[in-house]
Amino acid sequence: MPYPEIDPVAFHLGPVPIHWYGIAYVVGIMLGWLYARRLIETPRLWAGEAPMTRTQLDDFLVWAAVGIILGGRIGYILFYDFASVAANPLRAVQVWNGGMSFHGGFAGTTLAMILFARRNGIPIWSLFDIVAAVVPIGLFFGRIANFVNGELWGRLSDAPWAVVFPQAGPFARHPSQLYEAGLEGIVLLSVLAIAIHRFGALKRPGLVTGLFVAGYALSRIAVEFFREPDPQLGYLFGGWLTMGMLLSLPMLAAGIWAILRARAAAPASA
Repeated sequence: MPYPEIDPVAFHLGPVPIHWYGIAYVVGIMLGWLYARRLIETPRLWAGEAPMTRTQLDDFLVWAAVGIILGGRIGYILFYDFASVAANPLRAVQVWNGGMSFHGGFAGTTLAMILFARRNGIPIWSLFDIVAAVVPIGLFFGRIANFVNGELWGRLSDAPWAVVFPQAGPFARHPSQLYEAGLEGIVLLSVLAIAIHRFGALKRPGLVTGLFVAGYALSRIAVEFFREPDPQLGYLFGGWLTMGMLLSLPMLAAGIWAILRARAAAPASA
């Protein structure tokens, strides 16, 4: 099927183009913030009081945004585009050349959470859990924006829903961006919501974090079998392994460890 004619620029503010990609980041962060507010304002979800106040959550929003943007961009440069940036340092600020890395954004946000928690006396694992619970919202909108931009397309495919992306040649490909939106966004958000609202996962600090990290890693590894590797990297070690898979493997191990740690510990109490 042909790629739908979607202009990556949503509208202009005078001479400044506003891209759907940027709107996706803003919408994802804002909806995540609203959902996080609901979590900390629902006493039954916690073993005692919520670990942070609404004011603290509002303050953390800025820290999270900085961690996502800086970490995502720096991560992309280090993991996917270092040679090009080393040859042309100005490329580092050209976000339209390559964009962002989830794994880098994950690292940047983790650092922001650690610093914010220590500064405000917030239990670090509970802050991790709150953020992990809402991240799939941002992932969903981010992957939809990737599809709108016609980037990060999939491998060649003859499936009825395969798409001919304008920048990927004349052949149909898997719309892997939509696969990721479904797995990393809708499915993962649903799993975490069920764990939180039906099984009280927030009462065991670190459990939601572990479920998210392991769930994301499994989703990303699965989609990498349908996603075209970055052209500057290709397949690693001459085989089928991609950078996305390689970066997800330690996440999977860390997620499993966090789940086991949370289940072994006593539930948090007031």
